[in-house]
Amino acid sequence: MSDAHDVQAVRVARLYYHQGLTTGAIAHELGLSRPKVSRLLSHARRRGLVEIRIHDPQGAPQALEAQLRARYPFLNPQVVPVPPQSPEAVWLERVAVAAARALNDTLRPGQVLGLAWGTTVSAVSRALTPRPVPELQIVQLNGSASALDFHDGLVTDTMTRFARAFGARAWLFPVPTFFDDPATRAAMWRERSVRHVLALQERADVLLYSVGSPGAQVPSHVYAAGALTDTDRHEMQAQEVAGDIATVFFRADGTSAGLPINARSSGPDLSLIRRAPQSLCVVSGLGKVGALRAALAGGLLRTLIVDGQTAQALLRE
Repeated sequence: MSDAHDVQAVRVARLYYHQGLTTGAIAHELGLSRPKVSRLLSHARRRGLVEIRIHDPQGAPQALEAQLRARYPFLNPQVVPVPPQSPEAVWLERVAVAAARALNDTLRPGQVLGLAWGTTVSAVSRALTPRPVPELQIVQLNGSASALDFHDGLVTDTMTRFARAFGARAWLFPVPTFFDDPATRAAMWRERSVRHVLALQERADVLLYSVGSPGAQVPSHVYAAGALTDTDRHEMQAQEVAGDIATVFFRADGTSAGLPINARSSGPDLSLIRRAPQSLCVVSGLGKVGALRAALAGGLLRTLIVDGQTAQALLRE
C-alpha cells in the first residue's frame, strides 16, 4: 500500500478512536463511503498504525505481562487469557490465534520468515488469516526428511499453509531431522542446494518458533514422532537437557555447547535465534514451563506469546 493510503487510514483512525465519530460521520466529513471507512480502519489495525488493548477489570493478563517484564527486562510478553478449567488443547488454540495475528502485523514485503516446524507452529498455520505479503520468502529452519513426515505431512502441510496465507515462496529443507553421523551432516552442508537454504536462514528477518519439551501434555512433534532413539533420550537425560528450539537442545541454564546430539541436528546454531532482528516464540502448556524457563535463561527469545496459565506457572519459583 502507498504512504498516502496509510496517511488516510491514520486520519480515519484518529476520528474514530480519538474523537469518537461513527463510521457514517467520518464518511460524511471526508467524502468517503462507509465501506471505505471500514476498510481504512481495518488497514490501520493490520498495518500496526493502530494498536487495540483490552483492559480487563481483573487486570490478570496485564499484571502477568508486567511481572514477566520485571523478571525478564529484555522480554516483550503477550499473555493470552484462557477459560478457567479449560484443557490445554484450548490454550494452544487461543495462543495460536494470537500468534497468527501478531505475525500478520509483523511481516513486511521482501522479508524472509524462518519457521521452526512443530506442533505449536502447525497450530499457528491453521489460525492464519490470508494476507498477501509481496516478495515474502519462507524458509524451514530444521530438516524433516523422513518416511514419517512423508506419511503424516505435518511439516510440508505447515509450510504450505503459511505460503498460501501470505502468497509467499516456501523453501523446504530436505535433510533429516537428525543425521546418524556428524560427518554426514558436514558433507551435506557443502551441497549447493543445502547452502542456499542455510543462507536464507541466516538472512531471516523474522523467526517463528516454540520450545520443545518431552513433558508437554500436547507432545512436541520431535519427541512424539520417533525422531529420537532410546540412546538419544538416555544421553540427553544424562546431559540434563531441558528442551529444544528447532531440534537444537539446551540445558536448564540455556547453554547448548558440547551436547553431542546437536552435532547431528539439522537445526541452526542457537546464535541465529539470539541475533534475529525479530522473533516470535509461541508457548502453551504447563509441560513446557521448564523448557521455557531455560530458554529465557539463555536469552533465546525476546517476544513471547503465552497463555495465562503457563505464564503463571513460569513466574512461580
